[in-house]
Amino acid sequence: MRSPTLALLLALGLAGCSAVPGRPQIETLETRAWRQVATDADRKRIADWRGHFVSALDEARRDGNGSRLDALGDLAVPDAALPFSVPPTGEYKCRIIKVGSQGNGTLTYVDYPYFRCRMAPAQDLIQFAKLTGSQRPVGLVFEDSAMRRIFLGTLVLGDEERAMRYGADPDRDIAAILERIGEKRWRMIVPAPRYESRLDIIDLVPVD
Repeated sequence: MRSPTLALLLALGLAGCSAVPGRPQIETLETRAWRQVATDADRKRIADWRGHFVSALDEARRDGNGSRLDALGDLAVPDAALPFSVPPTGEYKCRIIKVGSQGNGTLTYVDYPYFRCRMAPAQDLIQFAKLTGSQRPVGLVFEDSAMRRIFLGTLVLGDEERAMRYGADPDRDIAAILERIGEKRWRMIVPAPRYESRLDIIDLVPVD
């Protein structure tokens, strides 16, 4: 179980631009070890990430989406990660690709248009925030290995102006793997997200 003293408070509302998320505020974060911060369920999702990735690809291909997946290149290759380098702070153009389906008539492949997001310093960590859209992940990036980092955050919905505390509602928690897949390109792998798909891939390209 996660220590009850580890409270990650994600606050929204950037000064002068209240419609977009601002920096998350760390209320109490006594460790930078992501495994101690993450919930049991999210630790398991991260541990099983490759199985979720492969099964989602297989389902989407069976449903006739092979050419779309091939067009994504390394974004849709499970083992495409390069040695990690820290993404620069600033604005990014991002898109979400949803692969596989949780049923209920949802599609097995959805590729959304690009949106705005941001990487920003948050004490000695990095913040990631999606700035537009009806579903906006906001959270912190933790160190893990020479090949990846781990994102822990929450999902902000609709016109909400504040993010929930990570761990307060399992349906809002997000755990993802951040990898570099190009000279100036990163991706977030979200295994077994709560809604719609079996796998979410977030494509991240800095805005020059």
